[in-house]
Amino acid sequence: MLKDLVNRCKPLPCDSKLLILGGGFSGQHIAALARHFGTNVICTRRKIDSKGSDCVFDSVSQILPSQKALNKVTHLLSCIPPDLNGEDPTLTSLKSQLNDMPLQWVGYLSTTGVYGDFQGKWVKETDTPNPQQPRSKRRLACERSWEASGLPIQILRLPGIYGPGRSAIENIKTGRNTMTDKPGQVFSRIHIDDIAGAILHLINLATDGRRPKIVNLADNLPSSNIEVMRYAASLMGNSLPPIEPFDIAAQRMTPMALSFWQENRRVSNQMLCNELGYSLLHPDYKSGLNDCWLNKG
Repeated sequence: MLKDLVNRCKPLPCDSKLLILGGGFSGQHIAALARHFGTNVICTRRKIDSKGSDCVFDSVSQILPSQKALNKVTHLLSCIPPDLNGEDPTLTSLKSQLNDMPLQWVGYLSTTGVYGDFQGKWVKETDTPNPQQPRSKRRLACERSWEASGLPIQILRLPGIYGPGRSAIENIKTGRNTMTDKPGQVFSRIHIDDIAGAILHLINLATDGRRPKIVNLADNLPSSNIEVMRYAASLMGNSLPPIEPFDIAAQRMTPMALSFWQENRRVSNQMLCNELGYSLLHPDYKSGLNDCWLNKG
């Protein structure tokens, strides 16, 4: 919850202006936290009537943010995915404008998918990326473009994102509660609260001169899909369908769904939590799902 985050976060430096490109699920949560502390925040969406839209940025139609929105931006967060060619829409459309901004920190939301398959082993920021899915290859290409941009970039690699309104609870409500058993398979996760909290924490560290190039944002407990679904069902008082072996369930999966099951890794948050000192509000899926259930609206 926002109030719990506020109690453990510090405001951004005075006179900061934060531009969030792609103000969707993550972007709006980050904006809400920063605004609580009085930070001037501008969120872009592709349509002005979209929820949380302060101005429009649509790289396909080349509708760019206004000069007023871009003026005096000190901190920038890009939540926009790559295009189908693996190019970054922000850099393609706004690179010259970014060079003219007094930017102190730039964040890019990437994915832990760039690590590829580690057969259930732990991965950390120093491991060499080996993306196997086309979407992850495109993400890595964008990471490298940001690294070459000359901007004060920090790349944030995220696993599965969940929060109120977007969690296993909704999967059960809508009947998407498949119980697939693939022994040894785990998934890493991060609650939306901890994305927002960690980003404010990292921005403040960067102000003090601590800005690692790449940081994983993940909770402490990579877990199987079955564990998470069982706990969500227990909160709701719902029953779950029988467990189905992966080989059978895979026959009905879409190519996208199947691709997630083809990789297995545990994402380490040692740098974020131990080296950089961020304290997770939701250190595991049980804490996170409790929050989702209490704030289900």
